[in-house]
Amino acid sequence: MGDFGNVLTAMITPFKADGSVNYDLAAVLAAHLANNGTDTLVVCGTTGESPTLSWDEEYQLFVEVLQAVAGKAKVIAGCGSNSTKEAIAATQKAAKIGVHGSLQVVPYYNKPPQAGLKAHFQAIAQACPDLPLLLYNVPGRTGQNLQPETVAQLAEVSNIVGIKESTGSIDQATEIRRLTPKEFQIYSGDDYMTLPMLAIGAKGVVSVASHLVGNQLQQMIQAFSAGKIEVASEIHLRLFPLFKALFLTSNPIPIKKALKLQGWEVGSTRPPLCEADSEVTQKLEAVLKELSLIQPPAL
Repeated sequence: MGDFGNVLTAMITPFKADGSVNYDLAAVLAAHLANNGTDTLVVCGTTGESPTLSWDEEYQLFVEVLQAVAGKAKVIAGCGSNSTKEAIAATQKAAKIGVHGSLQVVPYYNKPPQAGLKAHFQAIAQACPDLPLLLYNVPGRTGQNLQPETVAQLAEVSNIVGIKESTGSIDQATEIRRLTPKEFQIYSGDDYMTLPMLAIGAKGVVSVASHLVGNQLQQMIQAFSAGKIEVASEIHLRLFPLFKALFLTSNPIPIKKALKLQGWEVGSTRPPLCEADSEVTQKLEAVLKELSLIQPPAL
């Protein structure tokens, strides 16, 4: 249940000048990503600015993106909440829309203990038994770490099929791999950690950089899987400055700026996020030019 491939793109949400969701551009971008290395689109996650989207906007995005990539890529819906009741309702609705899976973030702000986290995810899984669920552990944003032992217990639930692991800790990722069955899918939640995590048994990445270098990430993972470690390492090292530049400030501020530098009219981030400042913009431009992702102006 729920094979989502190697490269999952945590897709941005484009906005119009008035701040409303640009559904047409979302569909165009989704199709572009599906044609450029993305196996699965993660819609309305952190990078999609889910905290400032209404549920109605999110459901409409699921519909538009599903139509745009039908037959080309899968769609995972970000339906997590710090209210178990709300997460269940959102996930059930997304399942009816026809998404292929759901991303479930560790409840934020209220800091449940491990027993509460376990019960939260079990309740969502039980309420949506036919929908594959991907856990999302990002303590830097949620204030609580989903411990490897808890992940191992949740991996026993048939439709909890994997985890987006965003602690930046190879120790924690290793412990999760050690404690879970081989078919339980571990995805790096950080582009810069993808190659190290492949080495301990991860399947791939939930990526921000794949908006720009999806094909290269796919090549890196496939090279590693084929035993071509030097090739994979070369790609990782070449792309590493981009991975870091995309997190010079809060995601998704840099990736939206990078897309705009490429000519995508994706709009600004919604408040309280703000525009990239001149320093971030200059650093991004330099990295994008270095990787030939934008062309320098003609002299």
